[in-house]
Amino acid sequence: MMDTKKMTNTKNTTNTKITGSNINTANLTNTVGIGIQDFLELRESHNFYIDKTSFIKEWWESNDSVTLITRPRRFGKTLNMSMVEEFFSVDYAGRGDLFEGLSIWEEEKYRNLQGTYPVISLSFARIKEIDIDSTKRRIIELLMAQFEKYSFLTESDKLSRNEKEYVSRMAREMDAFEAGSSLHRLSDYLSRHYGKKPIILLDEYDTPMQEAYVNGFWDEMVAFTRSLFNSTFKTNPYMGRAIMTGITRVSKESVFSDLNNLEVVTTTSNKYATSFGFTEEEVFAALDAVGMGEEKEKVKEWYDGFVFGEQEDIYNPWSILNFLAKGKYEIYWANTSSNSLVGKLIREGSDEIKQSMEQLLKGKHLFYPIDEQIVYNQLDDNEEAIWSLLVASGYLKILGYEDMEKVERWPNYELAITNKEVRLMFHGIISGWFSVANRSYNGFIKSMFANDIKTMNKYMTNITLQTFSYFDTGKGVMGDEPERFYHGFVLGLLVDLREDYVLTSNRESGYGRYDVMLEPRDKSKDAFILEFKVRDPEEEKSLSETVEKALAQIEEKQYEADLMARGIPKERIRKYGFAFEGKKVLIGTF
Repeated sequence: MMDTKKMTNTKNTTNTKITGSNINTANLTNTVGIGIQDFLELRESHNFYIDKTSFIKEWWESNDSVTLITRPRRFGKTLNMSMVEEFFSVDYAGRGDLFEGLSIWEEEKYRNLQGTYPVISLSFARIKEIDIDSTKRRIIELLMAQFEKYSFLTESDKLSRNEKEYVSRMAREMDAFEAGSSLHRLSDYLSRHYGKKPIILLDEYDTPMQEAYVNGFWDEMVAFTRSLFNSTFKTNPYMGRAIMTGITRVSKESVFSDLNNLEVVTTTSNKYATSFGFTEEEVFAALDAVGMGEEKEKVKEWYDGFVFGEQEDIYNPWSILNFLAKGKYEIYWANTSSNSLVGKLIREGSDEIKQSMEQLLKGKHLFYPIDEQIVYNQLDDNEEAIWSLLVASGYLKILGYEDMEKVERWPNYELAITNKEVRLMFHGIISGWFSVANRSYNGFIKSMFANDIKTMNKYMTNITLQTFSYFDTGKGVMGDEPERFYHGFVLGLLVDLREDYVLTSNRESGYGRYDVMLEPRDKSKDAFILEFKVRDPEEEKSLSETVEKALAQIEEKQYEADLMARGIPKERIRKYGFAFEGKKVLIGTF
């Protein structure tokens, strides 16, 4: 075992409060609002709320020019950005009632700050287009909406006639070139009109970038975004301060070129560690408040596990709110957003990636380096970057890390699946890989149990024909397709048969071989040994000969000995050899 430093728990020192109206078991579903992301709506409707307004003070006193905060989806980023906007914006002047009773309202200094700044607020959360032109149009629409919001600037005595005409025109029409400098110019006009430099808020900045990578227009997206971001955040003397949020920290070279005033706060940072997500103290207090205190340990098993900086035991707010409202243990968070990028990288990954996923699903830990700067256009060439993405997305947690002073390379981090909810989500993703051939896949399992070789071959041929293109990245050499397929197939077995069988697998030496054992939990049932082998035309004349070699290897390695030692009778151990060649497959048995 690698000698790693363990994460040390940091108690929550932030002054948080659990507030709401009529929080009790009698009207629980009426007081826990699901999906409310606007702070004003949440407060005016007297919904359940855990006070995170101390973030305003911590951020303001940090005096950082531009702050980028990365957190997984549904961790309160949008609600907190709404909270910041409605605290500072002149549009909410006189709305101190929204903050009364919350921690930020305890100091006169901050009571006097409320409603005193112009704020430019945008969100890229819904920009999920499949091509660059559509993406640009959607972003330009958001920029035009800002000019429409501040169209009263056309009457301002602080702007020239040409500047007023520019505001009016940008509210009606804007091209991609003009979009790049639009927020720069709007900042100038607002700062002159109000006598204060505006605060700029950009929520979910990386959503269109993930879509650009998945849909193949990354380079075009970077060129457009770099121009917009540099003009808005780097060369903008009229900006007061800014906050950006997202899931990933896109590499500085990609979109933040030379942006040296950027303060990056990731999931491994201690800054703002308790501002996004619920701490265990907050969750347990909420459970007690609604009469569900006896559920604490089970809630912890399902929804705990996130780690921000040195703060352990962070819970996903979306899952907790749904549980409080419904009282049921379900997969809430993982189903709230597209898993297309994660699914793509695992599905199209190498056999090593799929082997690692097997280990994670079995509850084991992995050891990989983590680089928080995600370089999307390098994900295809650097498969290990997937672990960094899974950590940033919240699907994996960091349990420890190597001491950088004791290694002469990038340190390894100890990784595990975050919690039960995430583990079940992965089961769903993996099962979905076979959805295009679900009937054949299920038919294959049934025919395997029935020892029907003819039907097994029929179903397996259908599965390979339908799924090879789904697993193929288009970049591999001949032979990669079968290897990717049967590693995915093993994961499918692991998911579908986990209740009745213990699946173990071990990649053997040699090209394209992979062994699988299915040990029944009920010792009266049959056990299975599967040996996969890709045909080598230089050594085997036909697929039949490849099958024979696969079966011979089962005997030579004496795989059945392990099963027999665990109490499985020899006569109840079934052995199958699988031979692949392109999209052709042949299964044989003794």
